Amino acid sequence: MTMDIITPSTHDLGAFEVRRTLPNKSRTMVGPFIFVDQFGPAHFDIGAGMDVRPHPHINLATVTYLFEGAIDHRDSLGTLATIRPGACNLMTAGSGIVHSERTPAAERATGSGISGMQTWLALPDGKEEIDPAFEHVAKDELPLIEDNGVSARIIMGQLWGATSPITQHAATIYADIVMNAGASIPIEAEADERAVLVALGDASLDGEALERHSLYILKPGQAMTLRAASDARVMLLGGEAFKTPRHVWWNFVSSSRDRINDAKHDWKDGKFPLVPGDSDEFIPIPEVPKTVSYP
Repeated sequence: MTMDIITPSTHDLGAFEVRRTLPNKSRTMVGPFIFVDQFGPAHFDIGAGMDVRPHPHINLATVTYLFEGAIDHRDSLGTLATIRPGACNLMTAGSGIVHSERTPAAERATGSGISGMQTWLALPDGKEEIDPAFEHVAKDELPLIEDNGVSARIIMGQLWGATSPITQHAATIYADIVMNAGASIPIEAEADERAVLVALGDASLDGEALERHSLYILKPGQAMTLRAASDARVMLLGGEAFKTPRHVWWNFVSSSRDRINDAKHDWKDGKFPLVPGDSDEFIPIPEVPKTVSYP
């Protein structure tokens, strides 16, 4: 195998599984991406759903992208936005934000599926403490490249001659590539760092089969060809390499361990803002976080 591979750790959340490839002891980041989760596919029973209670973030931006289902996003800026497949939520935590993610009432009433990607982007040097912000970009506003059995949606950055309108704090590429069996697409070499993840189906890069759900780190500067062995869905992600290391502890990312420690105390002491419409409960800070500190 000519590519580095990160095998996911799997977390059973009861109603569905989450597969996490970043952060990892062998690799902290790919471009600005410092956290990569794939969740589902799963189906909620009638009356059930996702309930991620209010929790804080600093010095990062979250990117939520769905293959199936719906999620109500609320945050401490007063945002209420429902994300559905093909759209994108970009939440910039910057100096600090609190948000919750829950299945909408209409989907709870009928039962619904859930499947998608949750990723975090570290904010670059000089922008870690920018003002919090939220951006929802609808499915129809994201460029879609269609050719010979391939449908590639550009979630962030510039790829295959098309550019996403979503804000980039650091140079970023992110795409959702849906392929018919036998179809292929070139993987461009311009980004500093790139990786691919087969979310559904089976695919190969330059003839080498890819394990489903694993993250493959591509060699810099090398153009490659992605080919589907069956109907498949593949995520391409990456961007500019960071020169300054980032630390991860629970929901906090920063170039400064002191800043993370301050955020821990602020959350314990109730100094983060509340989420309007969802302020009755919250996730307490863990004694031992599932997302541990790397490096």
